[in-house]
Amino acid sequence: MKWTKFEDGYRIPVNSWCENCEDGAVKQAVNLAHHPTLVHHVALMPDAHQGYGMPIGGVVAARNAVIPAAVGVDIGCGMIATETDIPAEKFAEMAFRRAFQEKLKTRIPVGEGVSHNTTQNWEGFEEYTANNGMRSNLWPSKLDRMNLGTLGGGNHFIELQKTTALDGNGEPEGGAKVWLMIHSGSRNLGKRIEEHYHRIASRLCERYCSPLPDKDLAFLPIEEESGHLYFTDMMFALRYAKENRRRMMEAMKETLLEFAPEATFIRTIDIHHNYAAFEEHFGEKVCVHRKGATSAKLDEIGIIPGSMGTASYIVRGLGNPDSFMSCSHGAGRRMSRVAASTNLTVEECDKAMDGIVCERWHKYKGYGKAKGQLDLSEAPQAYKDIETVIDAERDLVDPIVRLVPLASLKG
Repeated sequence: MKWTKFEDGYRIPVNSWCENCEDGAVKQAVNLAHHPTLVHHVALMPDAHQGYGMPIGGVVAARNAVIPAAVGVDIGCGMIATETDIPAEKFAEMAFRRAFQEKLKTRIPVGEGVSHNTTQNWEGFEEYTANNGMRSNLWPSKLDRMNLGTLGGGNHFIELQKTTALDGNGEPEGGAKVWLMIHSGSRNLGKRIEEHYHRIASRLCERYCSPLPDKDLAFLPIEEESGHLYFTDMMFALRYAKENRRRMMEAMKETLLEFAPEATFIRTIDIHHNYAAFEEHFGEKVCVHRKGATSAKLDEIGIIPGSMGTASYIVRGLGNPDSFMSCSHGAGRRMSRVAASTNLTVEECDKAMDGIVCERWHKYKGYGKAKGQLDLSEAPQAYKDIETVIDAERDLVDPIVRLVPLASLKG
């Protein structure tokens, strides 16, 4: 177990499972430790890195309040994974995997700003509109209806994977099997909801509260209408994100059946890692915010993905109260997007993807130093070592399945 506890001069202590946590994330954790609504402690997972207002890979508990930035803009971002009975050798040939991925791209729109050509039907839209009256003119929009069942961009991915031995050496007992995995969230819907309520929270805090340790951590009292409405709309975004992943997984299953008609789907795991929920911890009901963190209650099954070239894990929670029964949501970045695109080389990134079907590298779409260069921000080298991350949280989760990528489709 590699974790530290620092608390001198803080309103509440900080528990960190993140070894050598970057300065920006530490500063944000200190700000959280002085936040007036937070209780018990701040927990940093081993994949923690600097985010907006709060570290990604952070968990906090608020008393009678919700902090929009402590959930983040991609509300409901999470993972879905399906276990199959297909032997991995069925997809041994790179050409076969590449054909699978190309077919998949015809079913699932992939990339930032990419959506379906027509609006998608879902009863969740009608239910939200019926229950929220005039407020429903904010969302869902036509864009939300077109985005449903699409991957998005950034670090979102779709992977064809195979099981390996948990120690990474050799094949698992009974032979390697194929798994399907997707990482995505609520697309533009979650972003608009967070930004809308953050503006409201900022105005309320400026008017009624003492100065916050960071203005990005503006909060909404739960008993106030705005706090209640944020929670209502956040829950809608969670439903949307889950339906988004479900539709993509169904498309992935349909594609797999074209290449392996004999396939049986054994189980599906679906989890969020950007959300807030009312839970009981240390004898009281609190609003737990997980921003880039996975729930890891006792015996709860979770998913911790690595980078596009490294292993992912299916884990079982150990219910550790010191982390608010949480664990990491992935490997976590060790380099910013600009740093990765300016400091890494194409040769080393290509080598890291040997044997894995992928799209390789496109032009960097942002601004500044990396403009005009190839975007290497999702290369394995831009992320922390997933094995180190898993080892650092052995008191939070028990790894039960280790998966390595056969084909990786990034947003």
